[in-house]
Amino acid sequence: MLATEFAPLAGLIGGILIGLSAAVLMAFNGRVAGASGIFGGLFTLNWGYEFRWRLVFVIGMLAGAAWSGLLFFDSSAMAFSGNLPTIAAAGLLVGAGTCLGSGCTSGHGICGLARLSKRSLAATCTFMAVAIVTVFVTRHMSGV
Repeated sequence: MLATEFAPLAGLIGGILIGLSAAVLMAFNGRVAGASGIFGGLFTLNWGYEFRWRLVFVIGMLAGAAWSGLLFFDSSAMAFSGNLPTIAAAGLLVGAGTCLGSGCTSGHGICGLARLSKRSLAATCTFMAVAIVTVFVTRHMSGV
């Protein structure tokens, strides 16, 4: 299966697992499952409990993606259409947006909306609008 094929069952299972992981993290650790915030918390010199649970969470996300790529779709068909400076700039912009928006798409879109947060609703609508415009510009206006 290609990664771009419509697969409602895979999406349903993935959504359930994401929601379950967010609920488990909140129930057992009292933390919101915002991936950027969790990853950013790894850049510390204090390797105590906070560092350890964040590291386990990130390793779990990477392992799940690798496992999915090995078992469910042909990951060799995936490609990034940018060079290293472009990808680095994109990563820095995501980090800056995470700081400005007080959270990332997973924190606002999954956990914030589940808590009926108005700020998360506004952030998620903004993320989606920017994503729609970005896809439109890159697919229809830039000739890429």
